[in-house]
Amino acid sequence: MQQKVMNKTSLIYWASGIVSICGIVFEVLFGALGSYILGDGVKQYTLTISLFLTGMGIGASISERVTKNLILAFIYIEFFVALIGGFSSFTMFGITAYTPEGTDAFYLYFVTLIVGTLTGVELPILIRKANEIGESLNRSTARVLFSDYAGGLLGGLLFAFLLRPQFGIVKSAFLVGLINLAVALIVLWLFRSEVKRLAIHALVGSVIGILLILGVFFGEETAFSFEQKLYQDPIIHMEQSQYQKVILTQDREDLRLYLNGGLQFSSIDQHRYHDVLIHPVMSQTKQHDHVLILGGGDGLAANEILKYDDVRDITLVDLDPAVTDLAKTEPKLLDLNNRSLHNDKVTIKNEDAFNYLKASDQVYDVIIVDLPDPNDESLNKLYTEEFYSLVRNHMHPEGAMIVQATSPVFATKTYWTIDETIRGTGLETENFHLDVPSFGNWGFVMASRNPIEADKLEVTVPTQYLKSSMIPGMTEFGKDEDREITNADGEKVELRPNTLVDPHLIEIYQSEWKHY
Repeated sequence: MQQKVMNKTSLIYWASGIVSICGIVFEVLFGALGSYILGDGVKQYTLTISLFLTGMGIGASISERVTKNLILAFIYIEFFVALIGGFSSFTMFGITAYTPEGTDAFYLYFVTLIVGTLTGVELPILIRKANEIGESLNRSTARVLFSDYAGGLLGGLLFAFLLRPQFGIVKSAFLVGLINLAVALIVLWLFRSEVKRLAIHALVGSVIGILLILGVFFGEETAFSFEQKLYQDPIIHMEQSQYQKVILTQDREDLRLYLNGGLQFSSIDQHRYHDVLIHPVMSQTKQHDHVLILGGGDGLAANEILKYDDVRDITLVDLDPAVTDLAKTEPKLLDLNNRSLHNDKVTIKNEDAFNYLKASDQVYDVIIVDLPDPNDESLNKLYTEEFYSLVRNHMHPEGAMIVQATSPVFATKTYWTIDETIRGTGLETENFHLDVPSFGNWGFVMASRNPIEADKLEVTVPTQYLKSSMIPGMTEFGKDEDREITNADGEKVELRPNTLVDPHLIEIYQSEWKHY
């Protein structure tokens, strides 16, 4: 009899640890889901963690009223967590694809609050049950909480290093739901003598199990069809890398790459973008021995640079190996980038650009900063004065750099804040913009220790778009897109550099782009 009591007590402690692992996984999964679909990772993780913890507080309060049938209450809580949490990612994609804008955000926050509330009810019930079967209140509380907190660490590590990279967001949710369900069914079996209508409860659990198993095998495929609705062209490649969702689409001749839903290029007009990104800055410098590309994992910038015979080596630093591997293996991308990443002159380093510059002592004649827009905290640091100071310090005294700087039309203050930030490092700047149909009007900032004279820049290699005579005109900006920005009262807006201590650029960016 004593052995049976010990087995039941041990099961309660194990159950608390396992459900805690599942709860943490769902918490960070909701943050990742919001970051991917809704954007602004810091905001989404902040909201989902806050809502989840608030839900746990609500659940703990509700648990005061659960004083009878503790085991059955715990089992059905796990049933609900398994069902709601397991289908959370799957249904989020469906809602995003088929409902009005804003519904997906409301759904995600609602589900986060509900799962958090259910998780908050679990622990007090387990503590009460452990106390009921013979453990002292102090001992049962301490052990259940220890299992809960230790499980939290394991859950975070499990999601970061196994579930998300190996199974993706949709399948991971179904798998974690199955673990919740398994805990419920094991508890149901071990405490079967305390449960009436055992067969009915087992049947309910079995039905949920069948639904979750179907989700594991077919949910991702169906979610893929939902996600296809988010893109105007058919998806020909999709993968969830360690860092982002990588999507390649194609409609006739138009090949497009998306990272976390953001368009990176369209094959129809990418030559316009890359002509202006590469050739003016190459003209600014007399020598091109050593070239650094920060970003540009698709190989398109490298392809333009390789047109210069005097280039001795190109170092391409792109965080995500999934992008550079795709650019080296996908036949359609190989045709577009002319196999540039296979060229002996190109060395690929899959590292964070900031960390690479901190560790490297190499000096470059030309530096191309072709990074995604500063739409989250991790990217924002690559648009700070500290980062541009690192870039400057790796630039040859006679060298030059150029930065893609988003749209001066759609995000005017963002564009000129980037320019102000680069100027804050003591460099001279010149500003260029052009029309790229797939993006709209797009801007670049060139910087050098020497004055930049746009009318003396020349295109000396074959191009599809850019001519030397066009370059001076690209430095002219209309009244509604130039540096003299005014607020609603007609007062001039003062620009200040974006820094690690004062990372205000991300707020400006999000405010300006929210209507586009």
